Formats: sequence, structure tokens, C-alpha cells
Amino acid sequence: MSIMLVDNSKIAATMSLPRARSTAPVFVIGCSRSGTTLLYHMLLSSGNFAVYRMESQILTLFEPRFRPLSKPRNKRKMLDAWYSTRLYQRSGLEPAELEPRIMSECQNGGDFLRILMEEMCRKQGVQRWAETTPEHLLYIRRIKETIPNALVIHVIRDGRDVALSWEKLSQIRRFPWDRRRAAMAAGIYWEWIVNKGRQAGRTLGADYVEVRYEDLVQTPAEVLKSLESFVDHDLDYDRITEVGIGSVSKPNTAFKGEERSPIGRWKTDLSSSELAVLETLTGDTLDNLGYERNTRASRSLDLASMRASYRAYFESKQYLKTRTPLGKWFVKRNLSWV
Repeated sequence: MSIMLVDNSKIAATMSLPRARSTAPVFVIGCSRSGTTLLYHMLLSSGNFAVYRMESQILTLFEPRFRPLSKPRNKRKMLDAWYSTRLYQRSGLEPAELEPRIMSECQNGGDFLRILMEEMCRKQGVQRWAETTPEHLLYIRRIKETIPNALVIHVIRDGRDVALSWEKLSQIRRFPWDRRRAAMAAGIYWEWIVNKGRQAGRTLGADYVEVRYEDLVQTPAEVLKSLESFVDHDLDYDRITEVGIGSVSKPNTAFKGEERSPIGRWKTDLSSSELAVLETLTGDTLDNLGYERNTRASRSLDLASMRASYRAYFESKQYLKTRTPLGKWFVKRNLSWV
């Protein structure tokens, strides 16, 4: 029975019951610039998923800033802030369609996201939803804790190409004293977040799967076919390309106007010395993921110290953001960009 036919008074009870894998929410996550948007749009193009072409930012931005959401005052503040963003405007919902459930049911960020997406499913007449905020890779345990039937797809891309995309978009902040090319710090971040995600993902058992970006680009039909049993959903490639939502028909790339392949840009965009540095900083993870190195491993104490410093910074910032009252100060106050 379509959710459109469920009486509003029964929605909350229905949504709280155990649900089949064929209606479970799907989180498509991974280090930013790794192809998460492409796979997410492929899912949306397959049909029966609520179309929401936004990164929700709920666990990374809104929950840290407004927690605990068990307090009505905090829920009210979060809703008021959320209404001022494109996240609300793109949802297609009116406050009256969302607020009653948020104020009565929501206890955390996962609840907020679930209620939001369930109401979008109801309004669009579909049965399931997906989400694709890349940084939710750091919140896999939180996702599973608050949305127990969630399925997680981790999209992994060669860190050398990711580092170049991050550098191109100025998405990495180097330490003030770091005079190396920004791609080096970006590579350390890629290694850190990918390994954090993989470590958490292993605790999910059959509800977690990894997909390589390179395979998704080169053999999309085969990758989608391999995911069908995981999401219990028909992922017919011909139908997906015909519908062509978002980046399925218009690639989402940091290198606008370039026609060359998005795979292996590092082979031409990094000098031999830069490549040696980047592979020294990220080499173990490249090896573990099966990406072939082009240079020999170095035992540079300087690079080891650099890597350790950045990783300590990433770890401490994430700890303070998620485990302490200081978390709200680690998220942006101005939400006009969302």
C-alpha cells in the first residue's frame, strides 16, 4: 500500500515498525569529490525514491548546533534555522506537513532526517528515500543508532584524484606553516576520513558495502547490477540513463570545461616529486585499497610528522564537535550557504 493512502494518525506508528530491505533508507556517502552525488542521482533516477537533490547536513551541521533535540526549545530553534535554507525550500514541504511530527517525535538528528524524508515520500507518492551528505561518512554509527534499518554505500575514489579536486575547489585549509601544495593536506584528510568510514562500516555487517568510483564511471551497469541485491531495488541502467537526474546526465566535476577522463588526473597534474610526497603520505591506504603506487615508499620523518599533525587535528576537531558541548562552535553560524 502506498504511503499516500495511510491515514495521518497512523503514520508515526507505521514508520516505527521494522521494515523490509526494499523500503529501507539508503545512505550514499564517502569523502567529498568521490562520486557520491553520481551514485545518489542514479538511485533517484531508478524510481520509487524521493527526489531531494540536496545534501541534508543534518548530522554534520544541524544536530551539533542545536542538540539536544529532545528539548522542544531546541527543536523550535532548529526548525526556524532550517526554514531559512535551501534545504527547506527544495523539500517541497510546508511547515504544517512537518512540524507536528518533528515536535512530537524528534529526539535527535536521525529522527529529524527520517521524519523529513518520510514526509517527502508521502507527498511524492514513493516508498523510500536516500541521502548523500559526504561527511556523514564520519557518522555511520550515529546513523545506525538513530535509523536502525539504514543501508550504507561507501563510495571510494583514488585519493590522489580526490586531493586534486579538493585543491581545485579550495576545500582544504592548510596549517599556516604548511607551505606544501594544498593537495598534500587534502590527501591526508582523504586517508583519514576513508579509514574512519571503513572502520565504522565493518560494524554494520550486511548493511554496509563499498563501491569504487572508477568502476562506477567505467562499468556503471555492472556496478548497479551488483548493488541490486544490497538495496533490494531494480537498478536498470537503461532506465536510469533515460531519466537522467542531475549528474547522471550532467557530470558534477571540479574541472569544468575539461573533456579528459576524471580517472587518473594525478598522472599528469602532479610532478614526480609531488607524487612521491603524496604517495608517502597516503601510500598505506592506497595499497590497502588496491590502488597502484608509482613511487617508492619514503621514510621521511618530516612527512611522518606532517601526517601525524593533520590527523591529530582532524581527530580532535571531530571529537570536540560530536562528544562535547563545544560542538556547536565547530559549525558555521551563518546558514545562508546551505
